[in-house]
Amino acid sequence: MKKLIAAAAIALLAATGTAFAKEEPKKPAAAAAPAKAEALLDINTASRDELMKLKGVGDARADAIIKGRPYKGKNELLDKKIVPENVYNDIKEKIIAKQAAEPAKKEAPKKK
Repeated sequence: MKKLIAAAAIALLAATGTAFAKEEPKKPAAAAAPAKAEALLDINTASRDELMKLKGVGDARADAIIKGRPYKGKNELLDKKIVPENVYNDIKEKIIAKQAAEPAKKEAPKKK
């Protein structure tokens, strides 16, 4: 009798466990990524006015960001002490430091 009650309890728990599982709607990850990338402000090419729209960036900081260009990564704003940590934490998700594409190097002609 105890085995029957235990088996029934296990079956009941297994059945109700899946009933309460919330199914998340699937979001296409590929579609969301490009939209986010487009919204990022490139600190290597942004104008002074665009930089000043960032939280905590005024005249002096925008000028300092422009003067310190080019940046290899957005973290250089913090490493080079261009902006304080609290400002960097506010803007780090909104900025990017894109690199200029280097022209392809031509190989020297082979000598015979």
